[in-house]
Amino acid sequence: MHEARFREYIRRFNQEDDTAFDDYLAPDMHMKNGTLEYSGIQGMKDHYNLRIWGRFREVLTVPRFVTDGPMIAIRMNTLFTALADRDDTLFGPVRKRETFEFNGLIMYELDETDRFKDIQVAYNSFVFTDVRGE
Repeated sequence: MHEARFREYIRRFNQEDDTAFDDYLAPDMHMKNGTLEYSGIQGMKDHYNLRIWGRFREVLTVPRFVTDGPMIAIRMNTLFTALADRDDTLFGPVRKRETFEFNGLIMYELDETDRFKDIQVAYNSFVFTDVRGE
């Protein structure tokens, strides 16, 4: 996958466009993100539509992209901003405007159709900032 195509996926992801999953994921894809693990396009859609989008504004930035053809590795920075006070989120109770910043690596394995068949996320740091900026 060329970098421009990959960055288009990230752009659509940041726009909360779940049709990007239809275009970029293999039907039987597998995702491992810390203790979260799910499979298939519908699994990805359910994760984002039911747990993230609508609760948080998630922005993924990619300062580094590396590929050898069937594998892509990125350095990523992800910022989650709580959209409202909620007691039932993936991160536990949150207050509007609190943020969670993750920095780490993501490894994507591609299938023969140039779609993601395996995604593994590894975090190097996690920073929580409350509404007072602490």
